[in-house]
Amino acid sequence: MAILLRPAGERGHADHGWLDTWHTFSFSEYYDPRFMGFRSLRVINEDIVAPGRGFPTHGHRDMEIITYVLQGVLQHRDSLGTGSLIRPGDVQRMSAGTGVRHSEANPSKTEPVHLLQIWIEPARVGLEPGYEQKAFGEEDKRGRLRLVASPDGAEGSVTIHQDTRVYATLLDAGQRAVHRLAPGRQAWVHVARGSLTLDGERLAAGDGAAVSGESSVTLVGEQSAEALLFDLA
Repeated sequence: MAILLRPAGERGHADHGWLDTWHTFSFSEYYDPRFMGFRSLRVINEDIVAPGRGFPTHGHRDMEIITYVLQGVLQHRDSLGTGSLIRPGDVQRMSAGTGVRHSEANPSKTEPVHLLQIWIEPARVGLEPGYEQKAFGEEDKRGRLRLVASPDGAEGSVTIHQDTRVYATLLDAGQRAVHRLAPGRQAWVHVARGSLTLDGERLAAGDGAAVSGESSVTLVGEQSAEALLFDLA
């Protein structure tokens, strides 16, 4: 098996005052030719947005954008006419396609919002823009890998325009989750909180890892871990 570790402390980092952000892959002014993405997975940004602040209206094209809130509430508005609040447990998918403009803000006056924003390259460009948001309770993810995004909307997941499946899990100490990889597929694991072991390798909050050349991935909780697993063509 080949496991490529991406330690949290080696990610790109920028503190803008209102936004404290960490980039797993090259993004904005952060550039590392070794980490331009992994397969169709292009961006994992860990953002902490200060109370009452946010991202002003801006545009995207030809990207599947997934927002996963860890703490607090994120307010979303877009040019499709969508207005929503995204809370922990929610998974939001916005297909930028031919072009969409949106803003994201922290409506709280006192509490920061902590989130992951994920970009996945679509299978083809020029798609019609779209929006979807679904909630996945803790009981759905506790001790197992819960499918939250897929190309066919299986198991109530949000639908993305790429042959990628995204799973979320909550693992208490000693809990184990095993994911089988079909031949030729690879995985990326991102630990959002806590710590776990990935086939014996310890990963803590913010750490990531690429898994290649293996038929399965085994995650074991160490300290109340929350993690995402990407199954990639």
